[in-house]
Amino acid sequence: MAKLIHPADLGFFLALANAGSLSKAAREEGVTPAAVSRHLSQMEARLGTPLINRTTRRMSLTPEGEIYLEYARKILGNIEEMEDQLWGATVAPQGLLRVNATLGFGRNHIAPLISGFVRKYPKVDIQLQLSVNPPPSGEDAYDVCFRFGNPPDSRSIARFIAANRRVVVASPAYLKKYGEPKTPNDLAMHNCIGIRQGDEAYGIWRFSSKGKGKNNPELVESVRIRGNFTTNDGGVAVSWALDGHGILLRAEWDVQKYLKTGQLVQLLPGYDSPDADIYAIYSQQHRTSLRVRAFLDYVIEESRPGRG
Repeated sequence: MAKLIHPADLGFFLALANAGSLSKAAREEGVTPAAVSRHLSQMEARLGTPLINRTTRRMSLTPEGEIYLEYARKILGNIEEMEDQLWGATVAPQGLLRVNATLGFGRNHIAPLISGFVRKYPKVDIQLQLSVNPPPSGEDAYDVCFRFGNPPDSRSIARFIAANRRVVVASPAYLKKYGEPKTPNDLAMHNCIGIRQGDEAYGIWRFSSKGKGKNNPELVESVRIRGNFTTNDGGVAVSWALDGHGILLRAEWDVQKYLKTGQLVQLLPGYDSPDADIYAIYSQQHRTSLRVRAFLDYVIEESRPGRG
């Protein structure tokens, strides 16, 4: 009896689904679009059912294609898990690792860490995709996604990477000209630099402080900020703050070096803003992946306070 599914078909179909189009899959696999189309047609002919709906602009999986993809992921994940169990203690990580991170954090922190990781494990191939917003939860286009704040849901594994405190900062030039806010409400009278990122409500900065006295509860304040500078790039926002254009609420990681040199000054030290701790999110199927584990171990080790 002829085999309906060839082992090589599984990896091919997974790569095709992740690419999202025949032409992109062809580029990533280093073959022609005609070769990809031919391979897919041969698979569908053997199975007797279409796996992908093709249009001139996009492709989508048929219900049978969804089933095929689900099992392909499971089977390939089980094979990888078996390899790791058999040789994980003696074999270095290898293979493709797809990583997603936000623009500024990915550029300034994850990209340098990837450079060091691949220098240590040269058999790992890295694809780093930077995006304004994290991909939807459950999307399988990436092996590891770095997110800020609470993990999205329980269907994925969230591994804590590092604490990420937010601080309010401004340049000495700005403070000399406009004065220093003493309470969060004072920010309404200042030019504040806005950042449109993620799902957070734009233009609202939240603060908390301990009430005076022993048994007083925590006080929470929400301030609507205003200003004539807005961006979706944290690095640009920091540069505007350095140029003296306004007050900025930003992750301590991004402004720490400027606080040390005095180019920026921390404001409102008695108030805390909600933290945006850093997590690595990955699917259950990668829980035993050697390259994922090795990569996250490396990132956590290199992200410890005092390193770098």
